[in-house]
Amino acid sequence: QILESFRPEERFPMMSTFKVLLCGAVLSRIDAGQEQLGRRIHYSHNDLVEYSPLTQKHLTDGMTVRQLCIAAVTMSDDTAANLLLTTIIGPKERTAFLHNMGDHVTRLDRWEPELNEAIINDERDTELPGAMA
Repeated sequence: QILESFRPEERFPMMSTFKVLLCGAVLSRIDAGQEQLGRRIHYSHNDLVEYSPLTQKHLTDGMTVRQLCIAAVTMSDDTAANLLLTTIIGPKERTAFLHNMGDHVTRLDRWEPELNEAIINDERDTELPGAMA
């Protein structure tokens, strides 16, 4: 229960905060037997986006789902987030996961780095403060 809130009905851009929710969706798939933490995902230079501090170092060997979650959450590695999104098919499926968990307001519509745009009155890639809490 939230006792106090600030601008509770105003949508805010998620920016990189979505990465925690994304990894939660991936972990839920692991619990359901639909994914494995140790599965190695290979990718190419073409998959790298601007901020990729860890994924850029593993072009030759790829990274496990576990490593990608760690990179996304602790280093905010955008390529790691995009690669994890591919494990659940994409942004719309991550939004569907949240809806199934009872969050009917959070939206993830785009991939990194485009989802970091914060355009006034644009509801894409946004959430309400209470939904995130």
